[in-house]
Amino acid sequence: MISQVRLGKGVALSVGVLLLAISGATAAGAVTGTAAVASPITVETAKDTYLSQDAPTRTHETYTWLSVCAATCDGKAESERRALASFTVSGVPSGAKNVKLSLEVTAARTTDTTIAASKVTGSWAAATANWADKPTFGPAIATAKGLVKDETKKLDVTSAYTGNGTYAFGLSSSAGAQGVLHSSHSTTGKGPRLVVTYTTATATATPTPTPTATSAATGPLPFDLPAKSTLRASAKKVFAHYFTPYPISLDNKEGSVDYYAKNYLNPAGESGKHAAYGGLLRDRPKPRAALSGDYQLQDMETEVKTAAAAGIDGFTVDMLSLTSANWTRLKLLVKAAETVDTGFTIVPMPDMTSLSADAATLAASLAELAASKSSYRLPDGRVVVSPFKAEAKTAAWWADLIDIMNTKYGIKVALVPTFLNFSANASAFAPISYGFSNWGNRSPAGQTGIASNIKKAHDLGKIWMQPVSVQDERPNQSIYDEALNTQNLRTTWEGSINNSADWVQLTTWNDFSEGTQFTPSPHNDSSYLDISSYYLTWLKTGKAPAIVRDTVYLTHRTQLAAAKPTGGQTKLMAPRSGTSTPRDSVEILSFLTGAATVNATIGGTAKTYAAAAGLQAQLYPLANGTNKVSVVRSGTTTATVTSPWTVVAAPVVQDLQYHAVSSGR
Repeated sequence: MISQVRLGKGVALSVGVLLLAISGATAAGAVTGTAAVASPITVETAKDTYLSQDAPTRTHETYTWLSVCAATCDGKAESERRALASFTVSGVPSGAKNVKLSLEVTAARTTDTTIAASKVTGSWAAATANWADKPTFGPAIATAKGLVKDETKKLDVTSAYTGNGTYAFGLSSSAGAQGVLHSSHSTTGKGPRLVVTYTTATATATPTPTPTATSAATGPLPFDLPAKSTLRASAKKVFAHYFTPYPISLDNKEGSVDYYAKNYLNPAGESGKHAAYGGLLRDRPKPRAALSGDYQLQDMETEVKTAAAAGIDGFTVDMLSLTSANWTRLKLLVKAAETVDTGFTIVPMPDMTSLSADAATLAASLAELAASKSSYRLPDGRVVVSPFKAEAKTAAWWADLIDIMNTKYGIKVALVPTFLNFSANASAFAPISYGFSNWGNRSPAGQTGIASNIKKAHDLGKIWMQPVSVQDERPNQSIYDEALNTQNLRTTWEGSINNSADWVQLTTWNDFSEGTQFTPSPHNDSSYLDISSYYLTWLKTGKAPAIVRDTVYLTHRTQLAAAKPTGGQTKLMAPRSGTSTPRDSVEILSFLTGAATVNATIGGTAKTYAAAAGLQAQLYPLANGTNKVSVVRSGTTTATVTSPWTVVAAPVVQDLQYHAVSSGR
């Protein structure tokens, strides 16, 4: 059975990473032959400049140097400097293989600077670019330490490559003295350049004709994410729930041998304590290479940058304890926000299923966090606190804590309790609360109360923070929710927008033990976060962003819901009571600038359908094998994606998460 869903307004995604502008990329047919190394293509910068936090409105287009410096620059706080450079790549043949990109910069002085290259989202012009209105810098894709005068530093930015077109990179620094690089205006002729190397095939057979992929618009996303300043100016706020047990790395080891791989994903990990349910986790944070220096702080900085680049305002952080590693990580996250993005905020969420502290002890820890400039405050100065399962304590208990915060520490609190049962507790908590939230559900069948919850909060004169979620699977609790591919994600976002939620909480950023993560991971890349960037833009601006690039998202499980694992797992997950009926489907979620033909291969079987402009969800039955999709308009392929995950009949472990992949990345 084939089903198709049409939605009336466009949808798109975003995770601010580099400003990748891609035009004229081509897709070629198969050619047999031997590889030949072609001459490198050296591209001089089309435009470059730098930005200074200390002089936020000053431009530097004509300067002969580029400056990069950490947040505390040469001993002065809040004086960070970053550089921008853009290149236009052409001449790489469509059949090129082993393409490598090297961003080369030459130092004007010798320093111990650590520099990083990032992808950037948002348009910018060298003549007008300044710190106050800078484009969004994504996570670092290449780093280097130490600059030597007149020597060239090479940064491998191959991961940014998508074909001929325009590429823009941001340069920043996390440590060391101010780094000074030659700009394109330097009389030395040693400005930034991009070197492209590749191999080609010596043809021995006629290539199979295939449509040519082109894109006149820039960037890997279906829409253009507004500037960070525009999004943050909105009264609508979007937070992501951060769960401290699962940072990017637990031991600073390479991904294939780190603690996640050996002990959480491996059913035999941690001396076999998770063997009965096939391992603690099914997914993990994106692996990375080992870092030098304070890797935990660097990882937290990456978390902040990634969330901020997606348009998220801050983290609601689960306070599991007031001591131990979880408390240390919370404080590192606060420090990271202070360091890399002072506009990114932290909302403490005391977890009342875990904490046993009295009001005075909890108030002391909250006051410590509130001392940070990254602590989220309302315009009237009140610090927002959002306890999880607030009803575990009485309203009188929370009133006592609010009083202690005010009288002992001089801190006024705006309480936004997050309930497990909102309707039963709203009236009791209304006199002491600024707003309300609930933890919510992870299945379309459980989202019928969104409108009534928001109305009840507003009727009581309170703001409402709506939970938005992807899915939920818990191997160690033997339970899962049926999310119906991206339907639950879209339903919770659309319910937030259509019913005028004031704030949104993404539940969760990184609770991998419940399978609810939005953060980029091996199983979702950045797809769920990207889709959320579209919706949060809609929430904040009041209108659906225009779709300017064809993009498709492909989601599916790697096994049928009823498949039995072969690896010895004895405790299996079952659907939660009241969840949507489990289904076995592949979903193609398309964001199209105009009507087009979509060609798909589902488990090895070819499928074709006519897709309309805008957002459309197409379903096919899940089948064993591989899945891929391409979009063709007027003989031109405008988007294509192949899922890297094969659907199998006999899985080793039970994994009921939906995997996701995007044509834009």
